[in-house]
Amino acid sequence: MNATASLKNQLLIAMPNLQDPNFSRTVTYICEHGEHGAMGIVLNRPTDLRLADVLRHMDIAEDLGTAGEQIVYLGGPVEEERGFVLHTDGAAWDSTLPVEDDISITTSRDILEAMARGEGPKRTLVALGYAGWGAGQLEQELQQNAWLSGPTDKSILFDLPADQRWEAAARLLGVDVNLLSSEAGHA
Repeated sequence: MNATASLKNQLLIAMPNLQDPNFSRTVTYICEHGEHGAMGIVLNRPTDLRLADVLRHMDIAEDLGTAGEQIVYLGGPVEEERGFVLHTDGAAWDSTLPVEDDISITTSRDILEAMARGEGPKRTLVALGYAGWGAGQLEQELQQNAWLSGPTDKSILFDLPADQRWEAAARLLGVDVNLLSSEAGHA
């Protein structure tokens, strides 16, 4: 796969005909995409958990006030017990993958400890699990019209309510997903 074909730092928007319950009506931020496959975080599947719940479970002292009410998302069906923090401010955490200049994903405990102290990144999305595709799998799904891909907008990643993210991501492409047909065709 060449660099120009990479979907890294793109939004993956599920087409209305995608029936997989893990991905129906989702928008996924692609953190890595290359010849070995792709990895992303689903942005619009909130759980009943809050950041304070995760910190308590990990025995991290917290006095977050309203920040502890931050929603934790189901980032995808792979390794749902593993935590991911999608964030701005590319600080040097123990296990951080820079995605773009000021968007990174971190999986180490130290970022959560910093968040508990009020010293973490300014904008975050906390997720359990991730979405993963093997080599060539995502490309095949794109050819089958299961997904649209488009540009990233930080307000979709961090600010919009979860139930607005799918349609907002499609609007970045000038598409109203509610008007799309479930029939696909290739020229």
